[in-house]
Amino acid sequence: MRSHGSLFFATALLECGAGLALLGSPALATWLLLGVRTPSPEAVFLGRIGGAGLLAIGVACWFARDDRGSRAQQGLLRALLVYNAGACAALVLAGTASPTAGVALWPGVGLHVVMTIWCVLSLREAPAARGTRGNTSG
Repeated sequence: MRSHGSLFFATALLECGAGLALLGSPALATWLLLGVRTPSPEAVFLGRIGGAGLLAIGVACWFARDDRGSRAQQGLLRALLVYNAGACAALVLAGTASPTAGVALWPGVGLHVVMTIWCVLSLREAPAARGTRGNTSG
């Protein structure tokens, strides 16, 4: 059975980086994604909350990267699929409904599309791998 360690490793790096960026400078992230130079205090606050959530996702992925095929790892994989598809949809909506877009918006969409596909492919291979786990008969 193949491990999903590479997906979890990549997600840990990406989401911890994004989370720390949002915690440290949500205004910069808002400008890069949405082209808004001076976000409201409420947007800065929500950016920091989002940053904490992304950091938590990254930490969970870091610790799950070597947890080969466990139910917890499978649950995290499904949660990553929901997160990446949702983030992709939210970014596309922002890019199409807003008159402004930051330089990182469409690359962010592309990144979340790739991560969504990676999650789907990982989930597709998981049932076959689970079916062979623990089978010691020849």
